[in-house]
Amino acid sequence: MNDRIRSSALSRSVAVKARLDHPVIDTDVHTVEFGPLFEDYIAQYGGAKIVDQFRARFKGGFSAGPADWYNLSDQQRRDHRVHRPAYWILPAKNTLDLATVSLPRLLAERLEEAGTDFGVVYPNVSLFPIHSWREDLRRTLVRASNHYHADVFKPYSDRLTPVASIPLHNPQEGIEELEFAVNTLGLKSAIIPGGIHRPIKAIADRFPFAHHPDIARVAQWYDTFGIDSEYDYDPFWAKAAELKVPLTTHTSGQGWTGRASISNYMYNHIGHFSDASEAFVKSLFFGGVTRRFPQLRFGLLEGNGSWGSDIYVHLHERFEKRNRNTVHNYNPANVDGDLLHRLYQEYGSDLFRGKHYSKEEIRATAFGVTTAHRSEQQPPEYLDDFAKAGIEEIGDIKKRFVDSFYFGVESDDRTVALAFNDKVNFGTKLNAFWSSDVGHWDVVDFTETLAQSWDLVDQGVLSAEDFKAFVFGNPHRFYTEANPDFFKGTVIEQKLAAVA
Repeated sequence: MNDRIRSSALSRSVAVKARLDHPVIDTDVHTVEFGPLFEDYIAQYGGAKIVDQFRARFKGGFSAGPADWYNLSDQQRRDHRVHRPAYWILPAKNTLDLATVSLPRLLAERLEEAGTDFGVVYPNVSLFPIHSWREDLRRTLVRASNHYHADVFKPYSDRLTPVASIPLHNPQEGIEELEFAVNTLGLKSAIIPGGIHRPIKAIADRFPFAHHPDIARVAQWYDTFGIDSEYDYDPFWAKAAELKVPLTTHTSGQGWTGRASISNYMYNHIGHFSDASEAFVKSLFFGGVTRRFPQLRFGLLEGNGSWGSDIYVHLHERFEKRNRNTVHNYNPANVDGDLLHRLYQEYGSDLFRGKHYSKEEIRATAFGVTTAHRSEQQPPEYLDDFAKAGIEEIGDIKKRFVDSFYFGVESDDRTVALAFNDKVNFGTKLNAFWSSDVGHWDVVDFTETLAQSWDLVDQGVLSAEDFKAFVFGNPHRFYTEANPDFFKGTVIEQKLAAVA
């Protein structure tokens, strides 16, 4: 194997890497667990019973709808509106790559073929249990996964670090798992769900049948841990800040209203990560989480480079029009009744058709028959949508949004250009960072990832300066702003010391 790796000078990514004066950090490398060993860890924490339940649930999946898709006929899928789940997501024909993401030692040896110095590793299995409503299954599988990955990647900690999977059905379980992952296992980064589907209490309490899976899928709401949450998640955010843990999400939006095709995976897939991350980001922003915890860093993975820009631009535009002062431009109390009545008298005779309307009647109808109810006086505490976020002036948006959020973009994604377009983003470049998604179907060839990103420079999509920020500067800041010692003892520390 070493002879083969030494011949990797033929790799396009190795050639690109030779031109760089900085390290390369991959923030999204996926790994596949070795089942028999992983089940030993499950048995350690949950016994043989949980192992059996894991086998049954994981074979069918952890979501009630898509889990049943393969057991239903076409007509049943239509009747139940069960959306088409993901399929064939791992490399198969490229067997070397499949083995690479399955075997930690091989992955560590092959990083240089991809032009990568350091990779942050995401477990495949634990992305699903953190969404399970079965608390015993969820807590056991997450704990087993974190212990398994900490152990199998420990010998390669200079090149690879696995993330801890943290459930958040309530803040306390998140705190407990985070403390175990960091203080006992020595893990440094974490993945959390971007939201939790919860039953709508009024429906569930009134109608016992609402707990049926088919009804529960629609009689639910989505808790994104910030605005309008079921719990106060500040204790969890405080613990993450105390432990200096950068937090990331891979939350799926498949199955949401506009992504619920019963037959087409691509229809459900395109844009689903960015949709789910958008809900999470807006919740933390408008809920004031980034104001109360400015030291926290959140990474939104597997989306693209454009959706963060879209939110940032629209936050600017909406704040200008609907901040606590300018929103009164639309307050019905500020209508000039005399002017309105005079204008209707002068220009509305063709609508009156001989009838007479008083000043009060004109004022009542001026807002239209479909929007009149929206023109009622509002409770004062609901007038300023930017209050919890602490936005007093336009510059505060950058502090609460740009500084806190980092956007994972895959190697060949051309939309990264929008994240770095300061002309679009009001003079600001957003924090897009390199997230190859190695180990999933998005990456056809493990050795091509860095070269594909450099192709964007050759094609004029990215500047060389933005490329450096993309593959090194932004990833390095994401982790070290949360934890200055994140790269201590790694090749990143060594390489930076060598050029200092």
